[in-house]
Amino acid sequence: MLGAMACFVVNDALSKFVSQGMPAGQLIFLRGLMASLLVLAVAVALGAHRRLGSMGHPRVLLRAGVDACATVLYLLSLFRLPLGNATAINLTAPLFMTVFAAIFLRERPGAARGWAVAIGFVGVLLVVQPRGDGFNAWALLCLAATLFHATRDLLTRGLDPAIPSIVVTLSTALAVTLLSGALSVVEGWQPATAGQLGLLALSSAFLATAYFLLIQCMRQGEVSLTAPFRYSALLFAVGLGYAVWGDVPNAWACAGIALLVGSGLQVLRSERNRQPLRTLEAQAE
Repeated sequence: MLGAMACFVVNDALSKFVSQGMPAGQLIFLRGLMASLLVLAVAVALGAHRRLGSMGHPRVLLRAGVDACATVLYLLSLFRLPLGNATAINLTAPLFMTVFAAIFLRERPGAARGWAVAIGFVGVLLVVQPRGDGFNAWALLCLAATLFHATRDLLTRGLDPAIPSIVVTLSTALAVTLLSGALSVVEGWQPATAGQLGLLALSSAFLATAYFLLIQCMRQGEVSLTAPFRYSALLFAVGLGYAVWGDVPNAWACAGIALLVGSGLQVLRSERNRQPLRTLEAQAE
């Protein structure tokens, strides 16, 4: 999860830089096309191309469609909301994931994990410091996108283990590419420079890696255990902002970062305490 969040942040930073001179729909389409080609090449190298027919599996198709809708809804809201507000809303996903895991997957997150998710969200609010006037109808659209993201990850847990994760990754990249292609037709295109295409190629590599790592995480790890580590995206974003643009967090943001780190450490501590109990239960069986 930490690796996926880091790759997503680098991808977002590169895309944000390119977006200054390219329509959003065109950018997402080109990035998605490059990512799809890259993932396909990796699938062929791994021999997973023999399982490409698995992309037609109903659950894989449903997951890819939900992911594509989440991406488009989030971008539409992001373009009309302050970045801090959109980030705060999008990072409510761990809260939804923990609730969904308890209801649909019968996971028992425990009080420690529940508190870690809640404290982490408070940390997010302190870092992004969203403005009250930014919450409007577009904020509801952003919330809908977050629910789609949580649903996508819930669907990932139910995928057939025989379907390679790289194939699921390819289905996601293709779905986002197709939907953004339709959006680009509406927005229009403009000539792209070699520099822009190079940055998009690098961005697509990080995006494809993030997709794969997230899918692997959701298929193998407990949802309630990994959910708080989604907040690490904000830590990576703050660090990248300081390294590249010299942005220095204020006192409230530093307090929020401390809460984020603390929530992650709390999850690790609770997991370490639960390991002996699991060992005893396994021996009893």
